Amino acid sequence: MKARVIAYYLPQFHPIPENDAVWGKGFTEWVSVASARPFFKGHYQPHIPADLGFYDLRMPEVREQQAELAREAGVEGFCYWHYWLGNGRMLLQRPFEEVLKSGKPDFPFCLAWANHSWTTKTWVRGKGKMDSQTMIAEQLYPGDEDYINHFNYCLAAFRDHRYITVDGKPLFAVYDPYRFTDVARFIQVWREQARVHGLPGIHFVAIANTTSTVKRREDGSLERVMPNVQSSQEVYDDLLALGFDAVNSFGKPRAEMIYGGRTRRLVQKALRKLFPQLPAVILDYPKAMRHFYAPEDAWENVYPSLMPGWDRSPRAGNYDGVFVNSTPAHFKQHIVNALQLIGDKQPQHRILFLRSWNEWGEGNYVEPDQKYGHGFLDALKDTIR
Repeated sequence: MKARVIAYYLPQFHPIPENDAVWGKGFTEWVSVASARPFFKGHYQPHIPADLGFYDLRMPEVREQQAELAREAGVEGFCYWHYWLGNGRMLLQRPFEEVLKSGKPDFPFCLAWANHSWTTKTWVRGKGKMDSQTMIAEQLYPGDEDYINHFNYCLAAFRDHRYITVDGKPLFAVYDPYRFTDVARFIQVWREQARVHGLPGIHFVAIANTTSTVKRREDGSLERVMPNVQSSQEVYDDLLALGFDAVNSFGKPRAEMIYGGRTRRLVQKALRKLFPQLPAVILDYPKAMRHFYAPEDAWENVYPSLMPGWDRSPRAGNYDGVFVNSTPAHFKQHIVNALQLIGDKQPQHRILFLRSWNEWGEGNYVEPDQKYGHGFLDALKDTIR
C-alpha cells in the first residue's frame, strides 16, 4: 500500500548570527553530534554521517542530494521546520528560501511552524554555565497584523507547484498548539487570507503527543493532567475543536509510559530536572515501539508518525531516555505496523510524518550514517514503495 510519507527537515545545519553569539562563530549542531560520547556499554555514540558528510545547508548540491535520497526511498516530500518568532523575526530561513526561489530541488515540500522560543537549552543541556537557560529569541504572538504578515511571507510557498496539499489545500503544521493561546484566531485569520488570495483554504495540522500531561482550559491557559495511555480521543478532539483539520500524532511518551510504567516514567523525568547527573533511562526500541500508536491513530484525520530512533544525549545529556536496538530491521517492522494502521483511510489521508529526516542531535534521522549506511532508507523503500 502506498503511503504519503512526509519527512520533517531541520534547517539548522548552517551558521547564523544568533548561534554565533552564544556558542561561538560557525556553530552548528554538528559540533554537538560529533562530540557526543557513550554513557553506558553498547551506547551508540557518536553518530557520524556517511554519504553527505558534515554538510552545510547553504550548499545547493547538498539539498539536491538529500532530495534524491528521499525520492529513491519513497518519501513524498520534506516538511521544513519554519521559525517565525513574531514581528517578522525569523531564524534558519535561508535553506528553504533558497529552495523556494531557485526552484531546486524539484521535490515536494510543506512547512511546519516551530513556534517555540529559542534558548540555550534548545540545542545543549547539562553543559555547566548553559544550564541556566538563556533566552536567545522569544516566541511572540503579536496579533492579527503579524498573522497576516506571516501568511503573506508563506504565500509564495503555498502557490509553488511543489507545495504538498491535502484535499487540494496547502498543508501547514503547528508544532505547539497548546501554548499558542490565540491559535484559534490565528487559524481563522489565515483561512480568511487564503480566500482573499484565491486559495481553496489551508489544511491545518496540530502536532501533538498521543498522550498529554497538559490540557487547555477554555481561556487558553494550561493545567497539568495525568496522561491517559489508553485513549487519545480527548487529546485529539480538543485540538480539532480549535479549528485544526487534522492531528499529527507522536507516540513516544505513550510508548515510554506503557513500557516502563506511567508513574515511574513521570517520576524519572521530574528527578532528572533536579539531578541531571543521574544515569540515562534506557528503553528497548522494538519493545517500547509496540505501544507507540494509540487506537485513535486510525482516525481519518489523524496522521501518525514514524520514529526511526531516539537519543537526544548530544543535546540533552542524561535528561531524556535513550532508545537502544533501533536498527533498520526494527524500524522496518515499525513502518509495517504504521501501514496497517492507515490502510483503511482515503488515499489523500494515508499520511505518515517521518520524524525525522535529519535530526542528528536527537538520534532521530534516516540519512546515511557510518554504522547502518542506507539501512533506514532501505527500510522505507522496502515497505512504502
